[in-house]
Amino acid sequence: MQRLTVGDQVVVIRGNDKGKRGKVSKLTAERVTVEGVNVVKRHLKQTPQRPGGILDVEAPIAKSNVMLVDPTTNKPTRVSIKIENDKKIRVAKSGTAIPATREK
Repeated sequence: MQRLTVGDQVVVIRGNDKGKRGKVSKLTAERVTVEGVNVVKRHLKQTPQRPGGILDVEAPIAKSNVMLVDPTTNKPTRVSIKIENDKKIRVAKSGTAIPATREK
């Protein structure tokens, strides 16, 4: 079980976008893409399927630079994983269980 999943609300704790909040849209082994955070310009050439131009795209940032937001207190929190009834659950360090939010 991972400490972050797609659809989680996170806050950026380091970098140019420090303090911004957003939802996790994409997750890889070491990086995370957050909606509305770390927006960069991409120059795309025109193809028959899409027009060309300059687009604003969210670039991935390191997982260590984001922190999960506890849904009960609405504050950033660290996450631990506990085993209850032979199932792993995410638990905020304050002690509240964090529900799995999986969006597709």
